[in-house]
This record gives sequence, C-alpha cells and structure tokens, in this order.
Amino acid sequence: MTLLGWIARKIRTDVESALNKPADLRDEVAYTVEGIREGTVDPLDVAKTALSTVATLAFVVALLFPVVWILGLALQGEGGTLYSTESAGLLPGEISPEAFLWVIGDIAIPSVTVAISIPLTDVTFYVTTPRVVFLEASAYGVEETSDFWRYLKNSLAIAIPTVLIALALIVPGAYAFSRRQFVGRMKILYGYVLFTQIGGGLGIAALIALYTIFVGVGAANSRLAMSIYYAALAVPFNTWLLKTYMDSIPVSYEEAAIMDGASPFRVAWEVVLPLAKPGLATIFIFIFLTPWMEFIVAQTVLQPENYTLPVGLFMLIDTYSVPWGRFSAFALLYASPIVFIYLFAQRYIESGLSFGGMEG
Repeated sequence: MTLLGWIARKIRTDVESALNKPADLRDEVAYTVEGIREGTVDPLDVAKTALSTVATLAFVVALLFPVVWILGLALQGEGGTLYSTESAGLLPGEISPEAFLWVIGDIAIPSVTVAISIPLTDVTFYVTTPRVVFLEASAYGVEETSDFWRYLKNSLAIAIPTVLIALALIVPGAYAFSRRQFVGRMKILYGYVLFTQIGGGLGIAALIALYTIFVGVGAANSRLAMSIYYAALAVPFNTWLLKTYMDSIPVSYEEAAIMDGASPFRVAWEVVLPLAKPGLATIFIFIFLTPWMEFIVAQTVLQPENYTLPVGLFMLIDTYSVPWGRFSAFALLYASPIVFIYLFAQRYIESGLSFGGMEG
C-alpha cells in the first residue's frame, strides 16, 4: 500500500470513528448508569471523571475563544468591525453569509455537460445538468468577489512541487544517514543540525540578498523557484527528523529481507519505508506547511498575479482598509485546511515524533 493510500485509509477510519462517537457515548452512559444501579461502578469515580471532563471542556472553550470571536465577526458580513462594542461581541446580532460569499463567490453546484454516444451508431447526445445555486452572492449585495481562488491556486502550485522536491531529497538522505556509514557522515550531520537551527531565519536575515539572487538568476516571480527555496528550507530539519525515526526501526527486519535475496533498493522501498509511514506522514505535513504559511519571501519575490494566500490576506489590509468581516472570513477559510490536517493527523504526528517504542 502506498503512503497516500495508507493516509487515506487512516483518514477514512477516523471519519467512521467520529461518526460512531455519539452511539458509543450513549452506550457508555447507559453502561455507567446500569453499573451504578448494580453497585459495580463507584459513583465517586464517575464524579471525578465528569469533573475532569467539564474542566477539559472549559479549557478547550477558552482556547477556542479567539476563533469563535473571529467567526462572529465574519458572520456579521461587511458590517463587522473591531471598533464597536455591539459588532465586536462574541455572538453576532445579525448573521449574514455576505463575507464568506465575497471570499468564495456563489455556493452552487456547477452545470456539467455529459456526452452520451449510442453504440453502433454515430449519434451522440449532449446532456447538460442545470446549475444549482444554494447561496447567490449578488442576493447579499456582493457584486465583486475576492481573488481567493487565484491565491489558493498559487499556494497549491507552490506547495505541491515543494513537497515532491523535498521528499525526493529527504527520504534517501535520511535513509543514508540512518543505515549507511561513510566518510564525513558525522560532520554532515552536524551541518544539518546547524541548518536546522538557522534555516528558518534566512528569509528575514538575508532577505535583500535573497531577492538579489532571485533577480540575478532570472527566477523572480517564479513559482517553481519558490518551491525549490521552500524545499531547501524544509530539508535540514525534516531529514534529521526522519533519520531519527528510521533509527528506531530494528535492523533485523532488513537483515531478514537480505537473507531472502532482496536487493538494497527493495529493502529500503519494501521494508524500511513502510515501517516509517508515521515519520513520512509527519514530515509531509511539516513540508506542506512551509510554503502554505510563509509570507515575507513570497510577498517580496512574487508579483501580484502569483501571490499566495498569506499575501492575499495581507492585501486586504493594504487595499480595502481592513474590512474586518471579510478579513475574518478570508482568514478562517485560509486556516481551515491546516485545522483539518492537524485534526486527522494528530496521532500520526505524535507517533512520528515518538522515535522508537517499536516491538519486534
């Protein structure tokens, strides 16, 4: 099974588990009540569990307060502002989807044209399904929508090559550092540690020099050049991270495969990488977040037609004099993929960062 197939299967399992949670909770409550009645469950333990659950929920609500506040501003539409006690409250007085419609446009199912050919004839019918509109932007006074989809396309056009380039460098590098002994290995590893510490600051400390280099090689406003730059930033830390995870994989698995006649490539591809799936999933997320979140270099090197989502969010402040309702809706939609990634991948990240504990 490929890495992407494994991730998809895990996500499907998580979704099914989340859908079954209400039924599981109902059964657990019924079991606890029945246990208290029969005397097999201590009411004091139940009370402690209930109090700890309430305390945890209160803590989560406190953490989510800024998100709820931003959502409240977004639901007030164009009238949302931070400078009014009425509009900046936690619960909006009037709910309007205007801000979200301004960001993404009409919420609708687009029309689709399907060609149907009759066998053994030259007759072809074209069937066009109607466009179904659930919310129309113009109905809420939105005549012109934002450039959210262009910013999203640019972000994906940079993030996807970044992931591919970085993985192509990180995976063989991590495997070589973990399983091979060669001249200068420790010095190169120390160099990786050094770049792990300073790599993230290069975008600020050497911003002018970096821009000069981009212009000098004719790579200014190039999304591919940005992908290469972000991949270079992601390589040191993630190589060290994956190498440390591979160190926790018992060498006996590879020795058994070699005794069965497997080549070194097959050992790495069919033995080590499948066992390193949690580590691979972890670095995949970290690599993806590098171009998705970065702002300073993207705003400096790229031109407006290639701006990414964080730069597009900043442009709302510069161009539209901070329309807080629309700004909040844009920010929520921009951050939502990150939330979903962490929601579904939290335990895989924890597994990838645990570095060991495998039983063989």
